[in-house]
Amino acid sequence: MSTGELLSIEPLELKFPFELKKQISSSLLLSNKTDNHVAFKVKTTNPKKYCVRPNTGVVLPRSTCDIIVTMQAQKEAPPDMQCKDKFLLQSVVASNGTTAKDITHEIFNKEAGHIVEECKLRVVYVAPPQPPSPVAEGSEEGSSPRATVTDNGHLSGSEGSRAYVEAHDKSSEVRALMSKLTEEKAAALQHSNKLRQELELLKKEGSKSSGGGVSFKLVIIVGLLGLVLGYFMKKT
Repeated sequence: MSTGELLSIEPLELKFPFELKKQISSSLLLSNKTDNHVAFKVKTTNPKKYCVRPNTGVVLPRSTCDIIVTMQAQKEAPPDMQCKDKFLLQSVVASNGTTAKDITHEIFNKEAGHIVEECKLRVVYVAPPQPPSPVAEGSEEGSSPRATVTDNGHLSGSEGSRAYVEAHDKSSEVRALMSKLTEEKAAALQHSNKLRQELELLKKEGSKSSGGGVSFKLVIIVGLLGLVLGYFMKKT
C-alpha cells in the first residue's frame, strides 16, 4: 500500500489472473488521508490494452474511491507470463466543491506550480483459479463410494451394498415362489380330497346300482384325480 501525503493506494500491483480470450479485471482502492478534495488521474503505458473506470475523479475528504482496471481479452500469452505494462496514478489537492467534470490536464501540470504526487503501479500476471477437481465416479453427492476389497476378501462400499441388495432381491423372489407353490399345493390337495370324496360316493352308488360294475363316470373321475396328482408332483 502506498502511503503518500494525499492518497493511500492499495494494492501497488495490479494482479490479473491471465486467461486467453477473456477480459480480466483488477481493482484499486484510493483513500483520501486529508481534509481536502483530492483530484486523481490514472495513466498507462498501454492505453489500448486496458480500460480504467474512472480514469479521473475526485476523492472527497477522508473518503475512498474504487477504480476498476479491465484488461482486454488477449489472443496470445506473453513470454514467461511477464508483463512490462505500467500505470501511473497522479493526485493533487483540488479546491472545495471540485467535481470530476472540473478536472483538466492543467491541474496535473507540474510546470504550472501544482504539487502533484505520483505513484507507479506494475502489472502482474498470476495463474487463474483452478477449477474444482472432477468428482470420482461413484462418489457423487448422494451416492455411495466405490467398493474396495478388504484384506479378508470381503467387499466394502457400493459393491458390497449392491451385492447385499441383489441377494436380498433373490431371497424375496425365492420366498414369493415358495409361497406360490405352497398355495398351489394346498389348492391341489383340496381338489384331490374333493375328488376322492366324490369317488367314494360313486363307488357306493355304483355298488348299489350295478352290483359290482364300474361306471364310466367313475373312470373319468379317477383319471382326473391322477392328472391333478401328477401336476402337483411335477410342480413340487
